[in-house]
Amino acid sequence: MSDIAERYGRLADGFLARIEATPGDGWDAVSPCQGWTARDVVAHVVNGHRGIVAAVRGTRPEPAHGVGVSGMAGAPEVAPDADLAAAFAECRAGVLAVLADPDLAAAGFRAPIGSVTVAEAVDTIGALELLVHTWDLARAVGGDETLDAEAVVRTYEALRPHYAALQATGAFSPAVEPPAGADPQTRFLCFAGRRP
Repeated sequence: MSDIAERYGRLADGFLARIEATPGDGWDAVSPCQGWTARDVVAHVVNGHRGIVAAVRGTRPEPAHGVGVSGMAGAPEVAPDADLAAAFAECRAGVLAVLADPDLAAAGFRAPIGSVTVAEAVDTIGALELLVHTWDLARAVGGDETLDAEAVVRTYEALRPHYAALQATGAFSPAVEPPAGADPQTRFLCFAGRRP
């Protein structure tokens, strides 16, 4: 397994753990993502993962486990009996399979940070999505908000030079000023437009 796959797997495992820890009555909780519930946050991450895998493989994303398909920045419809953990586990496996294929992992990919390889996109934009939405889900349902400290620092440093490009997509909230003496996780979340 490559270093990127290992890092991705660790963050994906953290997100899956937050999904599995969410109580049944927590899915309608309001999240820090404006207009989205906890359920919408997970559906958005599932949808984004599916979209990336489909783009890399030259296929179309398909609904599964009760989670529909929408535009990459959106949150698709979720059936009342959706299995969000199974939906995320399946698309997590899809990303790991792409990273395990040297040709697919090295393929060119157009990301908000510019033209990079698929693996590099997963390692930066994928990490941003997983870290921020892990926190969003945890905050919504009163779960564990502690993020992978090494991944927070690495992702923040990699993305800081690309702030304007991230904002230009319209998919990222504007940064907020971190409080004086903020720790790395708080600075990263403020960069991503969150108010920890």
